[in-house]
Amino acid sequence: MTRWLAAFLILLATLSGANAQDSGGGSPRFLEIETLNSGLPPADRYIDRDTPQGMMETFILAAEREDWDTAAHMLDLSGVDPAIQPEMGPALAARLNEIIEGAMWLDWGDLPDRPDALADNVASENPLAGEPRRNIRLAILELPDRPVSIRIARVKPADGDPVWVFSEQTVGNILALHEVFGPTRFEEALPQFLQERAFWTLAWWEVIALPLVLLLAVGAAALAYAGMGRAKRNQPSQIAENIVDTIQMPVALMVCVGTFSLVKSWLFTFSGAVNIFLAPLQSALFIIALALIAVRIVDAVLDRVVRRNMEELSESEAADQRNLYTNISAARRVAIVLAFLVGTSLVLIQTNAFETLGFSMLASAGAIGLILAFAARSVLADIMASLQIALAKTARIGDAVLYKGQWCYVEKINFTYVQLKSWDNRRIIVPVSELVSNSFENWTKQDPSLIKSVELRLDHRADVDRLREAFQKFIDESDDVIDKDSAKVQVIGQDATGILVWFLASAEDPSTGWAMECRLRETMLKEVARLDAETGNGPVEGTPFLPREREMIVGGIDPA
Repeated sequence: MTRWLAAFLILLATLSGANAQDSGGGSPRFLEIETLNSGLPPADRYIDRDTPQGMMETFILAAEREDWDTAAHMLDLSGVDPAIQPEMGPALAARLNEIIEGAMWLDWGDLPDRPDALADNVASENPLAGEPRRNIRLAILELPDRPVSIRIARVKPADGDPVWVFSEQTVGNILALHEVFGPTRFEEALPQFLQERAFWTLAWWEVIALPLVLLLAVGAAALAYAGMGRAKRNQPSQIAENIVDTIQMPVALMVCVGTFSLVKSWLFTFSGAVNIFLAPLQSALFIIALALIAVRIVDAVLDRVVRRNMEELSESEAADQRNLYTNISAARRVAIVLAFLVGTSLVLIQTNAFETLGFSMLASAGAIGLILAFAARSVLADIMASLQIALAKTARIGDAVLYKGQWCYVEKINFTYVQLKSWDNRRIIVPVSELVSNSFENWTKQDPSLIKSVELRLDHRADVDRLREAFQKFIDESDDVIDKDSAKVQVIGQDATGILVWFLASAEDPSTGWAMECRLRETMLKEVARLDAETGNGPVEGTPFLPREREMIVGGIDPA
């Protein structure tokens, strides 16, 4: 029994040893190499390379003391000739430190303090959850021709224990990365006291330069704004003046962001702590400015054309123009949504939002976004409804509609509201969701022609045929009446006060129909008044046309 127990323990130890060499899918937990930094002299100080966090702390502390000989032991110099490692190692370590300070933000929470770098701080559904790692990516930096990752790796030399160091591939890219992310010549020429650490990760020169560059950018934006103002006054046409006026602020914003970005890239390389906020902010502001310029140019042109041609758009031959303007309006809103999505994606890419700190920020932003989306659900409903109107074309720009008893033209279809222009030049602002959920009359949806009616109340004894003669004469002499054969006079009702007569005629569009209806009403009222005057006031003299109140006079009773 004892022998079987011993054999079982030996087998268990063997399996545990095999597990120590393999992770999840059978890959080693470290990279085996022949030697590690054989050309470097032994370190004068204690170095901790057992864990990712310990290695990075040793490198950062050595960098603060400018002890580059010690810091060089944190690099895998396998790609460097051992004969020149004593000179190249410290130089590469110094440059790597400048790259880290100028382009990276170290998330210490993602640096495990255990040799196997077990991913114990990620969600359970993450594929790396509970798995040991042999390399960790700290950041991705963009070179002009390719992206480059900064990694630390666990390596095991043949004559030593596994240790964590900056990977050989990362060391091989240090010089190329330093050309892009290292200090500029202007920074190197600054006095030494300005290059010293002030607070947080900022040097004194950054504390001074950041507000100065910002003031320079704001000054450039102010000059651009003033220049656009002068250019606006010198435009030859009203539409050009409107375009310059609408893009004045976005152009100033773009100049501000561009100036700040150019000065920052030419003269300074701010630390990673500053860049992690500045880079996405610059991208977001630039995209916002660019989107505003494009959208406002389209708005200015569309608004000018629609305002100038509003009456023409209601005509039957203008159906294609109404479709075109509505499609442009819909494309504008789709472009805004796409610009927002693309801009958000670029910002997330720049912040590596799906890695380490950025992912945590994104998760927090996602939770806040859900709260805001719930609070702004009515606004989101209006946005979707505006796209529904534009795509289904239930109301097109230029359409004549009857909304709550008011005759209006559709002037603008925005994200959250529809702007209607009434016949007397009032603007009625209707929430899009309300317009979609309530019924309204669209007089130009299929055919802009419509039948207009004039309603008159006449006496029961009125001779309607004599009015038909006057009505027919009006129809024959009016060029704005279409389908003259369908024009008619109809008695549609009666009550104790008289009869109700309709005079019906067709017009080619709502605007023409309104003018024709007013003239028809005036003509028929004149004719009715003339005929009534000719017939007199009593039944003996003739037949009245206008209704009159009937009175009964009760005489006194003769007592005799």
